[in-house]
This record gives sequence, C-alpha cells and structure tokens, in this order.
Amino acid sequence: MQQHEIHHFLERYFEANECTVEARHPSYMKIQLTVELDKLLMNRPFYWHYLEKTGGVPNPLALTLVTGQQTPPDGGGEFIHFGSPRLHQIFASTKKLGSFIRMYESITQHSGQNIALHPWLCVNMKTSYQCDRKKDRISSYGIHLITGRMVESFHDKLSNLPLTRKIPDFCYTLSPFIRPISGLKRIEALVEQEIRQDDHSWAEDAKTRWREDEELLDRFYEDEEEKPEYYHVEKEALRTQYEPKINVDIINGGLFYLSETVMS
Repeated sequence: MQQHEIHHFLERYFEANECTVEARHPSYMKIQLTVELDKLLMNRPFYWHYLEKTGGVPNPLALTLVTGQQTPPDGGGEFIHFGSPRLHQIFASTKKLGSFIRMYESITQHSGQNIALHPWLCVNMKTSYQCDRKKDRISSYGIHLITGRMVESFHDKLSNLPLTRKIPDFCYTLSPFIRPISGLKRIEALVEQEIRQDDHSWAEDAKTRWREDEELLDRFYEDEEEKPEYYHVEKEALRTQYEPKINVDIINGGLFYLSETVMS
C-alpha cells in the first residue's frame, strides 16, 4: 500500500465517519474527531468514564496525520505508513464501525427515465506472508452479482465515484442472480489461485534458516543422551518463528449499486 493510497484511504475513512477534515494537504491532514472515533482511537477511557458520570460537555480531540515528506506548519503530526500501529488500529476500527455497508452511486442527471443500478459485492482483504519475517498485501475485489464478472482494485475504482447511503431519485436496484455468500466464495477461490501462483521462494528461504538454527541447537546438545526440557522448548520456538504461514483476513466489504457502464 503506497503512501498516496494511505492518504486517500484516511481521508475517506474520516469523512465516512463524519469527522471534519480541518486541514488538507497532499502530505498531511488535520481531523477533528467525533466522540465515537475519539473513544475508538485515542485511548482515553478514564476521561470518557468521568465525563459520562458527571454529565460534562464532550471535547473530542483533533488528530494530525502525516503521510508525505512535508509536515504541518506547526511541526506536529504523527507519521503514518503501512506498518505503523496507528494505521493498523484504524484498520481494526473499521470492523467495529461497520464491516459491511450498502451504498449507491449518486446519480443527479437523468433523461427522465428511471435508471437501473447493478449490484456489486466488494471485499477488501489482507494477505499476510509470515515466517521470521512478515509481508502484508492489501487487495480489493469486486464481483458483479448478475454476470459474475470480477474486477480487481475495486476499492480504488470506487474511490473515484460519488456514493450515497440512500438510493437516488429516479433510480431502482436490480436483484442479484448470485447470492453475496456465493460471490464471496468465488472471490476466495480467486485469492487462493493467486496465492498458489505466487513466488514462494520466501518460504523455502525461511525453511533453510530454520534448518540451520536447528542444526546449531542439535550440536549444542549433541553430547546429552536425554535432551532437557529447554531443548524441546527451544525447538518449538524455532518452529513458531520460522514455519511459513499465509493468512487471509477480510478487512471489510459491502454491496454497491452502480450504473451499468461505470465498471466497463
């Protein structure tokens, strides 16, 4: 996930959660949090507990996030990159705020005829390649729930569309032929196929490092006929550290009703 993608994701995240973006810049942003996001992100449980007990006026914090090389004029701000704890905290918060949404393309111009909106299922996923090192990949897939056509980088395409939570006037939705759960299974099958076709040399390299460390461990205890408990603990720790694993997690998803040609 590139820095400009992170910046765009953050803008949409805070706007979707009704925060005010007080300062916009390609390298940073200042956001006035809502009460809900302050509670989720700012780790102030005692403040909110006291406020609720006393009936005080809430004063949610503002947050300045830096995604590029230029910092705000006051020199403050928290730098955000793909591995930063704050970004992963925000990713995790999307599950609490609503892991599944329904939205419609906002169509304001029409020819006097009703416009059909087509159902698309969008799923945003994180694929983690883990051994003694870790690499995450964020991907987004869309499937047309009438034809079954799949589109990659679907979230990026949605980012360029005006969307609304209410169906626009003079529009109606088409019923899906493919159930969302079936669409999800098709996307999962596509992801599994892509993983099988990946370069897995990283896993073989991890196994090589694993064997080398196990050989060192075995040489250290080679004179002992009965290995002590610590030997077995250490051996298990090496397995936990080096064993290659691939985990796929769904970050969030949604049903999006779009005009016929918008994804053509």
